[in-house]
Amino acid sequence: MAGADLMDQTPIYDIKPYLAYTDSHFEATGGFADPVKDYSLEVEFPQELRSIIPEIHHEALYGVLEHDPRPSYHDDPERIYGLGFAGYNIRFTVKEGKLRVCEVTLM
Repeated sequence: MAGADLMDQTPIYDIKPYLAYTDSHFEATGGFADPVKDYSLEVEFPQELRSIIPEIHHEALYGVLEHDPRPSYHDDPERIYGLGFAGYNIRFTVKEGKLRVCEVTLM
């Protein structure tokens, strides 16, 4: 049976928000997704840590960091967050709209 769940044969639905700034229906509105399209963090990445990562990855890593890789329910300015990127562990804090990278290590 095509389009059915493997466990109990129920349909699988993949529901996503309509994003007016990327989708093709110009008269449509984005609803709950509209307020987040321009959201980004200022990224502070000290040179001594940035130099650990090959330069070919810098632009992509900045793109990930400025779009806030934390879980959306987290907003603890004292917490050190982390993510894996291109074989590196990137540790960072976020305070008042600024993401600061505080550690970079190999995975």
